[in-house]
Amino acid sequence: MTAPILFLIFLAYAFDFLNGFHDSANSIATVVSTRVLSPRLAVIWAAFFNFIAFLVFGLHVANTMGKGIVDVNVIDNAVIFGTLVGACIWNIITWYFGLPASSSHALIGGLIGAALAKVGPSVLIWKGIGKTVAFIFISPGLGLFFGLSFGIFVYWLARNSNPAKIDHIFRKGQLLSAAFYSLGHGGNDAQKTMGIIASLLFSAGLLGPKFHIPLWIVLSCHASIALGTLFGGWRIVKTMGQRVVKLKPIDGFCAELAAAITIALSTHLGIPVSTTHTITSSIMGVGSIKRVSAVRWGIAHKILWVWVLTIPCSAIISAFFYQIAVILGF
Repeated sequence: MTAPILFLIFLAYAFDFLNGFHDSANSIATVVSTRVLSPRLAVIWAAFFNFIAFLVFGLHVANTMGKGIVDVNVIDNAVIFGTLVGACIWNIITWYFGLPASSSHALIGGLIGAALAKVGPSVLIWKGIGKTVAFIFISPGLGLFFGLSFGIFVYWLARNSNPAKIDHIFRKGQLLSAAFYSLGHGGNDAQKTMGIIASLLFSAGLLGPKFHIPLWIVLSCHASIALGTLFGGWRIVKTMGQRVVKLKPIDGFCAELAAAITIALSTHLGIPVSTTHTITSSIMGVGSIKRVSAVRWGIAHKILWVWVLTIPCSAIISAFFYQIAVILGF
């Protein structure tokens, strides 16, 4: 491998680390805010299941990212550089302001922006982009629906039970639901970086005549996202765990389970969804059971704007850095 390619692989790992760092709030906010686990134990728990997700899920999302968003034949070092730098910068901006933006959509937007800057609209694969854009709305909708439905069902089952007993049961239940969610998070999000690295190596002729995802890429990407989760994005934990709606263990269990099922379904279909969007909407769904006003819709409104702006903003940043890479002869 050449030095530029090694540098870009390292940059991809840096993005994966930021992804885990940024999105650790998704995995641990509910279990920390309900005080089922301490922050330190929560990130260790989430990181472990982030890493072993490769044993559970296939590589459908990685293949979509690698060859289903833009034409893999136009990808070069400058495109990958612009993609990764743009996505990383958007992640850092949203982390700084404590907003749970989608690392997944930042990466997709970055890839679209850099490829557009190089070739133009003809490079885009609209089928893959269409599915991804559709699930910007579908996955939060499913998360909201499942969160609301599970919440209603579980609250109905527990209607005549002792509150202290219910709290005790769901404190244990949250360990399982948080693990399930972290499996889905690792299974969907780590695969996006796998697809970027594999497309880089394929375009350089280092994967042979057929696009595939080598095992070393799978393991290293899961390790990177797990390491990022260990460090934790604490600014976003507060937004997710308390500022949107205050949670009890029973609420956290329902929200995590709803999000995990939505993400697992999307991963099986090979669709790179936003784990951030999904868990946020699941929390809103559960919170709205008590009363609609229990959800702080002002915070939710700000989060929604970040969701809408992520792909175009990361695309613009990535297009700029693609041009910088070309000027530098990268």
